[in-house]
Amino acid sequence: MSTSTSTSGSTSVKGTGAPAATSSSAPPYPPLAEPRPMAEHRVWPRTFHDRLTAPLPGLKAVARFAREGAVRPGPEGLADIPRLPYAPGPLPRVDARTVAVTWAGHASWVVRIGGLTVLTDPVWSRRILGTPARVTPVGVPWSALPGVDAVVISHNHYDHLDAPTLRRLPRDTPVFAPAGLGRWFHRRRFTRVTELDWWEAAELDGVRFDFVPAHHWSKRTLTDTCRTLWGGWVLTDADGRRVYFAGDTGYGHWFARIGRRHPGIDLALLPIGAYDPRWWLRDVHCDPEEAVRAAQDVGARRMAPMHWGTFVLSAEPVMEPLTRVRAAWQRAGLPREHLWDLPVGASRLLE
Repeated sequence: MSTSTSTSGSTSVKGTGAPAATSSSAPPYPPLAEPRPMAEHRVWPRTFHDRLTAPLPGLKAVARFAREGAVRPGPEGLADIPRLPYAPGPLPRVDARTVAVTWAGHASWVVRIGGLTVLTDPVWSRRILGTPARVTPVGVPWSALPGVDAVVISHNHYDHLDAPTLRRLPRDTPVFAPAGLGRWFHRRRFTRVTELDWWEAAELDGVRFDFVPAHHWSKRTLTDTCRTLWGGWVLTDADGRRVYFAGDTGYGHWFARIGRRHPGIDLALLPIGAYDPRWWLRDVHCDPEEAVRAAQDVGARRMAPMHWGTFVLSAEPVMEPLTRVRAAWQRAGLPREHLWDLPVGASRLLE
């Protein structure tokens, strides 16, 4: 893989492994970028295909999937839908020194950090395009949300970028989006949209928003494949506490790189579902065991699983991701209390 450079001059995730810091007092390698201005006008490449670390499925793979693949579990795999964990509760009381997360379902979190309320990939709709209705309700009623101070988007797939939900927000809500996605928001009259490339950052009211690599892809129409970027976010408050939201991603070397640039991640929100059949989805979705490895690679003290138990997107039984992530965590010898396997609607506070 070749090394590519963003419009700001920062080096992308592609390339060989980074050297270690030469001493304990040296800054993380590579150094963090200076925050960019909020809502600045950017000019982006026409395509981000060069960011893929594995090719998207071709005609042979599509034909194989048509013959062998499955998009839903069988009857036995769906039988556990009534057992999916759902325990909505009130949002915790917080102040500017408190970090708290609440799982609304799928990749949607209410993150309270540095006095801000941040939504990740907010999807409050019952249905998304091309997918059966959600199998667990949203864990947080929209009416129960405090004022939303910011939104972060990982990529433009319909289960992560939901227009009906975003229409509920004031148009001056700050939005942090991947490179190339600002136009989508501007067409909907959002006025404070900050687009970032990998390894770039912006800052809002003392909270730093770093956009970090993932291996995924983007598409919303027949003609826009990989026209916008994809990735995850590291949110850091003034006290240095960090929450990593991975978005959608396959497993790879980028997790270790993220950990080197952002040492001391307190909590990693990592996807564990939508992985079967593996030959079809391995490059773009972690399975539960890979998610545990990713948490270790980034050096996260705690992991909260997501991207399961909300929409039935692939063929694994609906409860299998939870069972497998718990087993993988135990095999890794990690403290049980550091696996925040929350029910939809539940919250936890960082101590």
